Amino acid sequence: MAPPTKATPAPAAAAGLASLPGEILLHIISFLEPHQVTRLQLVSRAFLGLARDNSFWRSRCLQDSAFLEALDRRHRLTQAFASPSAVSDAALVEAVGNGGAPPSPAAIAATNSVSSLGGSRERERVRIMANWDPCFPPERISWYDEYIQRHGPIAVNWLQVPRFGDCTRADYVEARGVALYRPGNPLGEDTDMEELYAVSPLDDGSVCLWDINGTRGKRGAIVAQSRPGILFIDGPGADNNRRSKRIDSGVTECVSVDSRQHRAFFAVQSHLIEVDLQRLAVVDCESFPWSITALSAAGPAVPLTVGTSLGIHMHDYRSRKSSRDDQLETIDEFDRMGAKAFYERSLRNLFSDEPLPPYAPLSQPGPLSILHLQRPGLEADLSDDIYVAGRFSNILHYDRRKFPSIKGSIHSGARLCSLTSLPYPFSALDSELRRKGQLSLEQVKHSKNASGGRTLIACGEYNTKGSLEMYGLLPSSSATYSSLPGGLQNSVFQNRQTASQSKILSVVNHGARLVFSDGSGYLKWFERDGFTEVRRCRIGHSERPQGSSVFAAMPGSDDIARKLLPTRTGTANGKVNDNDLLFWTGEKLGLLTVTARPGFTVEDFEEATADSPRLLEMARQEEEYSAMMRRALERQADDVRFASNLGLGSGRRGR
Repeated sequence: MAPPTKATPAPAAAAGLASLPGEILLHIISFLEPHQVTRLQLVSRAFLGLARDNSFWRSRCLQDSAFLEALDRRHRLTQAFASPSAVSDAALVEAVGNGGAPPSPAAIAATNSVSSLGGSRERERVRIMANWDPCFPPERISWYDEYIQRHGPIAVNWLQVPRFGDCTRADYVEARGVALYRPGNPLGEDTDMEELYAVSPLDDGSVCLWDINGTRGKRGAIVAQSRPGILFIDGPGADNNRRSKRIDSGVTECVSVDSRQHRAFFAVQSHLIEVDLQRLAVVDCESFPWSITALSAAGPAVPLTVGTSLGIHMHDYRSRKSSRDDQLETIDEFDRMGAKAFYERSLRNLFSDEPLPPYAPLSQPGPLSILHLQRPGLEADLSDDIYVAGRFSNILHYDRRKFPSIKGSIHSGARLCSLTSLPYPFSALDSELRRKGQLSLEQVKHSKNASGGRTLIACGEYNTKGSLEMYGLLPSSSATYSSLPGGLQNSVFQNRQTASQSKILSVVNHGARLVFSDGSGYLKWFERDGFTEVRRCRIGHSERPQGSSVFAAMPGSDDIARKLLPTRTGTANGKVNDNDLLFWTGEKLGLLTVTARPGFTVEDFEEATADSPRLLEMARQEEEYSAMMRRALERQADDVRFASNLGLGSGRRGR
């Protein structure tokens, strides 16, 4: 009897695979599922590099994209009137959708029916890839990260809730806005683990900082909080019970942070309060003639732009006088004088004989978003262009060098509430043709390399529906919209049908995608064409630290994200899968991550006590009772609807 054949040892088999050329290995890996490819990274460093190949994951992103599904659907709809060329095109699209894997027998038959195809399959694959590819030549995209962000499981985390001292769980303080603070990396450059904090004004007049990356403790925990009352109109210790002396909860863009100067600016009614984030103390205050409704992003290169109900103002905090203000920047001096001295001094300046600084008056009140536009092709370099949107039908354009004169405007017709931008060109015509996969390689290259172009992105509400709008801005040397209104005709895209059934509240860039939040509680990711949806999710309902409601889990009770902030600026390649999404609901802060791990909640930050088991049991009983009552109400509603359908509840008699 022959001895049994010994199996090849696993290390030897792995070594044999590793000796193959990279192109062959990538072709073998292309037959694996994405979760299997990620496990392959653990085998060796060689497989780690192969399993994160940028071209491989770029092809996978296309293979699993909604773009390819729509393209394949359009080709299949034309097969009823198919000519040989149309049949071959459908076969090519199916081959691209298989990601280079062997095509189906129908695709092979269709391809072989045209003898002149030859190498057209690969050329068509490259052309379709170019039509779909959302990135521009200067960008650095990690397609491995992109695939995770597009298809990975989503976890919604809720940051720690601040309290009134050592009070009970019901006594929590609401957050009134949010901005990001990068003390060690103000430009958002590529780093392994940067300090990143969320800064928010609280309803008790204090300033609170949360650790977003977990560099100083638990992720999502509070790391610092000022004393209460420093953001009130009359300062700490005064009677600030009236809402007119507190931060307006209706102002979304009420906080702005300059990470390089370690300064935060808070809009409190008609006052702009400057806080030193290293000491959490007020260092300056400026008053404006009207209530502040929007703040631009703060940065060391340009002044802060302040939007009030009836005007646009410039606030250059870098040129503040240092004679008396520097004396007030010590904690002892501030405690001795109190914050009220700041506010009284700023009010006296309003009624002094000195003329007010120049400002741009508004014919219609209500600016809600102010954007400092980047220079073409440069993510971090700001230009002199300022765009303002709000409760008026036009997007206003100002040049900082000629302020307060208005440079131009773009008609929208919608009530816009959020602005963002891309430093790359946009053409509505080319975007539509690319979405249908109809451009050649040369045409795609020409549309992406248009010099001096930028993209303005806006969102809001139009006729009770969400409006997602994109405007291609021409370079200043060519005919612009201010001199030729028709110059934007082929560069305007307004999605007011398929974007959202409710108002869109905030829009930002997230990797090579756009993401926005709407009034239905959804976060939706779209391609940069503004039309193709990538994915969506609900942020859900965060149980507040108080008794749960019978109606808490019913439809329509989910939280909504009023403001979105990506934790990574631009598309720099840093740590893998570190581009999370911070959001503010109007009361509390949350963090959306793409991970299989369960998200943390508010309860995870509560200290364990001897009464914890009893409290957990009580919470479980309350939840069971609420669920039972909810089911009873739903059954009663079903009975009412059933009786109405029988004509018993209509109140009308048949004739």
